Amino acid sequence: MRQKSNTVSPMSNEGRNLYVIEHITDAFRKLLQERPVEEISISELCSEAGVGRASFYRNFNRKEDVLKGYINRLLEQWKRECEEKENCPLSEMMGLLFAHFERYREFYSLVNERNLIYLLKEGIIDMGTLIIDAKSGTSGAGRGAKVPNLYCEVNENIKAYGVASHRHTPEIEEQLGYAARENVVLNFTPHLVPMNRGILVTEYASLKKEVTYEDVKAVYDKYYGNERFIRFLDEGVCPETKWVEGSNYVDINVKIDSRTNRIIMMGAIDNLVKGAAGQAVQNMNLMFGLPESEGLKLVPMFP
Repeated sequence: MRQKSNTVSPMSNEGRNLYVIEHITDAFRKLLQERPVEEISISELCSEAGVGRASFYRNFNRKEDVLKGYINRLLEQWKRECEEKENCPLSEMMGLLFAHFERYREFYSLVNERNLIYLLKEGIIDMGTLIIDAKSGTSGAGRGAKVPNLYCEVNENIKAYGVASHRHTPEIEEQLGYAARENVVLNFTPHLVPMNRGILVTEYASLKKEVTYEDVKAVYDKYYGNERFIRFLDEGVCPETKWVEGSNYVDINVKIDSRTNRIIMMGAIDNLVKGAAGQAVQNMNLMFGLPESEGLKLVPMFP
């Protein structure tokens, strides 16, 4: 008599469940490396995983459940790596965690993407005409003892750097390309200014269609209306670095120049908080199911 196997067949009810979950999660991870989660459809996810929609809905109620499972898998991997170490200090544990979190953005990339990505998605701006001008405080260059960052070099001075060759230009082009669904090539010129912290970007692009300020504001409200740390300022108010200093906020606004048929987009962040540690804490809160603003309700710094 043939002995019954203790293994689960991939086609059994239990095996099918594990099989589908595994393949859907792997497909989700692959697609997530190409574009944001909101642009991944369930049909595309099923096609990439090689499973039917019926199988998907037997195991997941919605797309966000796949994201939760993916994050849980990363956390399990992080936990195993920490358990393998006899003494795993908190800083090292956090390093392991964020090494696996793929949506962390460099500060220049973050503020430019927050301004541009959904205007691209809605087909409002001509990507081929985009020019980005950025100003950064000296802490954006790190704490290394470099001659260009010395007090006498920076004080009472402003200078461009990384012109046509900045290392984060490819990252900005890559992320904006996902939204535009085309290859993106742009001019990005950062400048070093004599202040401790803060980034201010001004972006210029031609309009692809006639729009009003209210039309553009409606796009930002649609995507950012419920975002705790993104503030779209009142009409005519330009973002300032002082207003976001020591905070996790991104301040943004736009101005339409009907004379030239161009739109000017502006954004400001604190490169040390929203551009670095604050963004990391916000990501951690989301991963652990904590309130998104936990640890980020900071006392304002002014003047």
